Amino acid sequence: MKYIENPIITGFNPDPSIVRVGNDYYIATSTFEWFPGVQIFHSRDLENWELIARPLNRVNQLDMKGCDSSAGVFAPCLTYHDSKFYLVYSNVKTRSGIWRDVHNYVITAGDVKGEWSEPVYLNSSGIDPSLFHEEDGRKWLVNMIWEHRIDIPEKSGGIILQEYSPEKEKLVGPVRNILPVKIGMTEGPHIYKKNGYYYLVVAEGGTDYDHMVTVTRSRFLKGPYEIHPDNPVLTSRDNPDLELQKAGHADIVETQNGDWYMVHLCSRPLRKRGSCPLGRETAIQKIVWENDWPYLEDKGRHPSVRVPAPDLPEYPVPSLFGRDEFDSKELNINYQFLRVPLAEETYSLSERPGFLRLKGHESLSSRFHQSLIARRWKHFRFSAVTALEFEPETYQQMAGLVCLYDELDFYYLRVTHDEEKGKILGLITCDKGNYQKPTDKEVVIENVDKVYLKVSVNYDKVQFYYGENEQDWEKVGPELDAGELSEASEMFTGNFVGLCCQDLSGRRKPADFAFFEYANEGE
Repeated sequence: MKYIENPIITGFNPDPSIVRVGNDYYIATSTFEWFPGVQIFHSRDLENWELIARPLNRVNQLDMKGCDSSAGVFAPCLTYHDSKFYLVYSNVKTRSGIWRDVHNYVITAGDVKGEWSEPVYLNSSGIDPSLFHEEDGRKWLVNMIWEHRIDIPEKSGGIILQEYSPEKEKLVGPVRNILPVKIGMTEGPHIYKKNGYYYLVVAEGGTDYDHMVTVTRSRFLKGPYEIHPDNPVLTSRDNPDLELQKAGHADIVETQNGDWYMVHLCSRPLRKRGSCPLGRETAIQKIVWENDWPYLEDKGRHPSVRVPAPDLPEYPVPSLFGRDEFDSKELNINYQFLRVPLAEETYSLSERPGFLRLKGHESLSSRFHQSLIARRWKHFRFSAVTALEFEPETYQQMAGLVCLYDELDFYYLRVTHDEEKGKILGLITCDKGNYQKPTDKEVVIENVDKVYLKVSVNYDKVQFYYGENEQDWEKVGPELDAGELSEASEMFTGNFVGLCCQDLSGRRKPADFAFFEYANEGE
């Protein structure tokens, strides 16, 4: 028997939404404050997944300038009906107080990799919108309603339902609360219809170590819904020894051969119930039906690392990793930016062919305009290398290699300027807003035109290096704790490694990067 190894999509890729179109499967995942928004992966065997699109690639679709960390795009839902893809998503503006300023939209496309439509506004009542296509052609939106009142501690007000009119391009008719809160923090709803039942699958318990998937059903779309006799159908909450923790927020799909699978988010902590530097990832479980209720195939409720594969031809995909020589007209799809797209005045692949030129912008603490490109940590053990040409004229100008969780948590190996020493290289860290220099030793590189920078991540340790070539490396600073760069309570993303340039003088000093290489060095 063939097996699928979990997670199927490693690194920060939470809240998976899955849809099958013929022999093709697509998964959409959350991107939060990273731009472009929403990652869409393609597979034909449910095991091998390739990133093929980021549909929210225009500011009029997704304006996140200034948004909180771990805000932005929450829990997209990807569906297909009448030869058209539908993507609904939340754009969360603020999440640091009792309110959630959140706006929900829908966009459509005939080709999942093509140009997506302008956004149609839906509502602002809560996160995790999901669209259900009824057999009669009517469409219904469900989402969690946010409860901000101070005297009500439960922040989920349940799951609400309202009809969506494609002709009028708006929600119509009454709003109904079809599922009051059962366990707590009821969110992530999806509706399915099978054998005359409507199934409402939700996430509960919060997205940390108490996360779970629960199921209800009804003969009527508007309810009332009865509770699965063995809820939760998936969770890690009662077993801290499981490799896949935080299991929850699921979506289900039927294969062309009649098998059923559930995709869900999970995390792999460094230590038991500890830090998760890779963030929340996507896993898959096989499910079976008994008495018109879904169960995991083994009739348990814990996520498995090895799952029986469907009887589908193997469909290998290109590797995500390797060396980028910056010799293309466009940036590789694996890169993302913080909150806003990189504008022409911020970067260039043509001003110096064969180099990525980043023009200094705001600091790594900014929630507005950073000059930064980055890609996800996909493995517990990897290295990333670049070569930098940069001639700073003031200490306000810097550029280099960064490992970044958010603007308050990063490790930064940068080239800058010292009034007495000239061009120098050194390391700074930021842990929850606490800035430090882990070593006072800074390397003078005044006569070095091109400096090579490297970071090596070995499970829970992060070590930076520099050199004048790619063979001879000198350590910079001590080993750093990878666990310090990880999702903490109420934070939802994962680690990135990338290239950046700052010019706090406003002169837009450019830095030229000759290549960027990411290499998997084994799990």
